[in-house]
Amino acid sequence: MVSGKNAKVEEVKKIKEMILANPIIGIVNMQNLPMAQLQRMRKKLKDDLTIYMSKKRLIKIALEELKSEKPGIEKLDDLLKGMPALMFTKENPFRLYALLQKSKSKAAAKAGQIAPTDIKVTAGPTPFAPGPIISELGAFGLKTKVSDGKIEITEDKVVVEEGQEITGELASLLMRMGIEPMEIGLDLIGVFEDGSIFGKDVLAIDEEEYFNNFVQAETWAFNLAVEAGILNSKTTELLVQKAYRNTRAVSIEANFLTDDNADEILGKAERQMKSVESNVDFSKVPEAKPEEPAESSEKVEEQKDEEKPEEKAEESAPEEKPEEKAE
Repeated sequence: MVSGKNAKVEEVKKIKEMILANPIIGIVNMQNLPMAQLQRMRKKLKDDLTIYMSKKRLIKIALEELKSEKPGIEKLDDLLKGMPALMFTKENPFRLYALLQKSKSKAAAKAGQIAPTDIKVTAGPTPFAPGPIISELGAFGLKTKVSDGKIEITEDKVVVEEGQEITGELASLLMRMGIEPMEIGLDLIGVFEDGSIFGKDVLAIDEEEYFNNFVQAETWAFNLAVEAGILNSKTTELLVQKAYRNTRAVSIEANFLTDDNADEILGKAERQMKSVESNVDFSKVPEAKPEEPAESSEKVEEQKDEEKPEEKAEESAPEEKPEEKAE
């Protein structure tokens, strides 16, 4: 017969062996999970993960003893809350979290339960007729008015914050309002992988939002690559087309005639000619005067021919010889 002490030693040993044999170890909170629901989930997820329940104290011992063999594993100690259980898998932590979230179902709140998230009552009509219910709603800070014979909530209001206990009065009110804030399923608190701990705040991603973010990032990267002239499999065709259009536009602007742009340049010249023709009144343009014959050379000749009488007389008078003296 195995003694209680030996049984605990064997249990710790088993936990350590399972931790060492699996790359990904998760901590789940089993609190408020009905046994029937647990059995259904185990059967549904048996190909993806293994759930192992043990005493919290024994799990702590196993984690502490493994910190040298698996550094960082001891950090899971801080995640042992509620009714913890170990989960072993080879699945990607983010896919694992999404898988567990999809397997959950909604349920009404019960007195004494802890709110998994902020529980909010949104503005809008209620099924209640005016009466004492107005005071009940007001006790939780809900503002109301009467509309079409029914009570209407006028503003959104968080009636209990995450981690707080749900009172019997609030649980009853939420049930009558048809609000089911609780989720029945495996609550994944955190996951250990390669020395790192991923909490639920990291694992809880909106797949649609992330997909849209990736699409947006791709669009920005594409536009940046095109603007910077970076050639790759997605931008080459567009950049070549852009370069062709720019080159063609420059050649047309510079009137550089090619086989490709001849029609545009000739069309441009024709449009400019018609623009000038439409803006100029040729009837008001003065006619050119006929050129006068050149007279300057003839006048020069005349001046040469016309000489002063004195100069002419001097030139024609014979030279006087001196008289010879009589011997």
